[in-house]
Amino acid sequence: MSDQKNDAGTSQANAPAKDPKKKEDQKKKDDEDLSEEDLALKQQLELYVERVQDSDPGLQKVALESMRNLAGEIAQEYGKRQSEEAAIEDLMELVQQIVSFHMKHNAEPEAVDLLMEVEDLDLLVEHVDKTNFKRTCLYLTSAARYLPGPDDMLVLDIAYTIYLKFEEFASALQIALSLDNMQHVRQVFTSCDNQLKKMQFCYILARHGITFELDDEMVADDEERETLQDIINNTKLSESYLSLARDIEVMEPKSPEDIYKAHLLDGRASAGASVDSARQNLAATFVNAFVNAGFGQDKLMTAPADSSIGGSSGNWLFKNKEHGKTSAAASLGMILLWDVDSGLAQIDKYFHSNDNHVIAGALLGVGIVNCGVKNDCDPALALLSDYISKEDSSVRIGAIMGLGIAYAGAQNEQIRSSLTLILNDAKAPLDVIAFTAISLGLIYVGSCNEEVAQAIIFALMDRSESELGEPLTRLLPLALGLLYLGKQERVEATAEVSKTFNEKIRKYCDMTLLSCAYAGTGNVLKVQNLLGHCAQHLEKGETHQGPAVLGIAMVAMAEELGLDMSIRSLEHLLQYGEQNIRRAVPLALGLLCISNPKVNVMDTLSRLSHDSDSEVAMAAVISLGLIGAGTNNARIAGMLRNLSSYYYKDASLLFCVRIAQGLVHLGKGLLTLNPYHSDRFLLSPTALAGLVTMLHACLDMKAMVLGKYHYVLYFIVLAMQPRMLMTVDENLKPLSVPVRVGQAVDVVGQAGRPKTITGFQTHSTPVLLAAGDRAELATEKYIPLSPILEGHVILKENPDYREDS
Repeated sequence: MSDQKNDAGTSQANAPAKDPKKKEDQKKKDDEDLSEEDLALKQQLELYVERVQDSDPGLQKVALESMRNLAGEIAQEYGKRQSEEAAIEDLMELVQQIVSFHMKHNAEPEAVDLLMEVEDLDLLVEHVDKTNFKRTCLYLTSAARYLPGPDDMLVLDIAYTIYLKFEEFASALQIALSLDNMQHVRQVFTSCDNQLKKMQFCYILARHGITFELDDEMVADDEERETLQDIINNTKLSESYLSLARDIEVMEPKSPEDIYKAHLLDGRASAGASVDSARQNLAATFVNAFVNAGFGQDKLMTAPADSSIGGSSGNWLFKNKEHGKTSAAASLGMILLWDVDSGLAQIDKYFHSNDNHVIAGALLGVGIVNCGVKNDCDPALALLSDYISKEDSSVRIGAIMGLGIAYAGAQNEQIRSSLTLILNDAKAPLDVIAFTAISLGLIYVGSCNEEVAQAIIFALMDRSESELGEPLTRLLPLALGLLYLGKQERVEATAEVSKTFNEKIRKYCDMTLLSCAYAGTGNVLKVQNLLGHCAQHLEKGETHQGPAVLGIAMVAMAEELGLDMSIRSLEHLLQYGEQNIRRAVPLALGLLCISNPKVNVMDTLSRLSHDSDSEVAMAAVISLGLIGAGTNNARIAGMLRNLSSYYYKDASLLFCVRIAQGLVHLGKGLLTLNPYHSDRFLLSPTALAGLVTMLHACLDMKAMVLGKYHYVLYFIVLAMQPRMLMTVDENLKPLSVPVRVGQAVDVVGQAGRPKTITGFQTHSTPVLLAAGDRAELATEKYIPLSPILEGHVILKENPDYREDS
């Protein structure tokens, strides 16, 4: 190593020496221009450069250390000069030399740090080469999470530029998505001319869940463009998911009884379970929908007429009362998730019902089937738009909510114009207005759309005193927040307007807007601000602390350190907070560890699930379901079984236990609700919006989930994604290859080529990835086209591969 450094160093020092005499004169002249301090710094630097080239490794080490100190001194000097507004050109020359030195000696993080200190990261682009650009970009992207805005954006932008420069397009695309910059996304498509790589980009876009139209500039050939657009539209998602299920052999439909496992409990609970109450049937409907989600078959709704269970789906539907039928009919949409053609065919029979609740459920079911899957002929829009102006309010809500779920993030103008009419309609009932606002919030999530914001603000201002006290009204500020999801300071104008609202809802609106705007940013100052609001002890009836608590989780879920710190802060709130705060804490914990059952959080929730306040207990039970969602976690399943016998007399709590049991076995353990993907680097806005909407509804369990609006639980479908790694060949056909799956290790700034996973097992694809898992190929035969092995990854054959004879 030392010889190599010598060569690098000497060649660098001797390069410019063409005419020694001229150089000496020039040097004297330069030195006369410098101030004494600069002269000292410059001489120091020259001495270090000389020493680093010395053959003695001890001297080299000392010189490298001194180089670091020098960089620190330059940074201080720069700060001093900035405040005095003095000239900095001469300092920048030194910086240039130090940076190029660091970059040549594998000290990328130090070079980046120095450039951040002197606010000139653009210099970095000249100094990276193909040996160190990956390490440099890795450091930039992980540092971005800890920088205050707008520096974080600048840092990511530099990383994007570097990736483009070295044609690492898939990584550039991920940064473009993280910046939410559609121009950059287009640029990645236009800069790359490899059709296979473009297919991989489309898989990344599809997983991120954004609506994106390709044009002939990005993909010239019509047929190719259609193939790529199909991938972005997720049209084949159902196919991949079912082939994963076949591979893991879980196609057999499960009934709610298979999940409850009542036979494992002692006598009293199983005795109570035989009573056929509407509430229990409703719970079974949800459990059945969650467990068989996306499998296309189950034992309650799609069972054939002559089956042993006795009768067809019609029978199960009518075992539910009034609004229970809505959720039952909609559950068919969940079972046929992503399979639009067969889904619409099977739901069709409910449209001819003469029961409005069933029609409402069918409309919602259509929305759920189309969730995350886009289609050129817009079947959901065609079916649902006739129903949004019907007389019956439950039918209207079904259609409106269906549109919100089917077109989340699509920013569809046609839907906007028809839904804003409902918001401005003075005669429309409150529940219709609330769901209309939420649907608009979902369709325009993170778009900062002025017109939608105006419409929702006017709807809020039109509410009477009595309506403002209703739990449903609180969905309006949330809808407003969703428009600014993760958009930081762009929310400020709307936040100012919200200060003019009626004092009943003003603070609630303030907290909701703040928490949505900074969701997923990890902004420490905002977390402190929200904690400040939670620390106040207020008289009864103050509702704004609930969203503040959820806000802490929304902001801090961005990275692991902040996440652990906020879990500790939430523990404090449990000890000192008022009742209304304690009710929200379990939900916040559920969001922080969604589909990631951490033991300490599991224990806290288990303790809270026996709380004396039933609202706290209900929230804790639902959150146990959320942290275990789709993991089949045996410990949580056991806790929930015990809770079902503990609460066998309390219908409301038992209902929550059942919902949680359904969530833990979500998609028989093949699905996740985590809105983060691509190694926790990207946050899917629609997924987070769906989760937050459901959690806000759970802030008032009795009015929403246990009342007649239990179908808000279906908003969770926006976050449901298969937690798989599916490798496909160049014709997009599944290809089974060996992969190593293990716990991901953070290797930022480590020397050499450290291992990125630990404790791995080797499986052949398709495989399931748990939270915090990372996969890498265990064969040299193929080259993956995506830097991160998650979701669908296209493999191309490695031309240099030789079979071992």
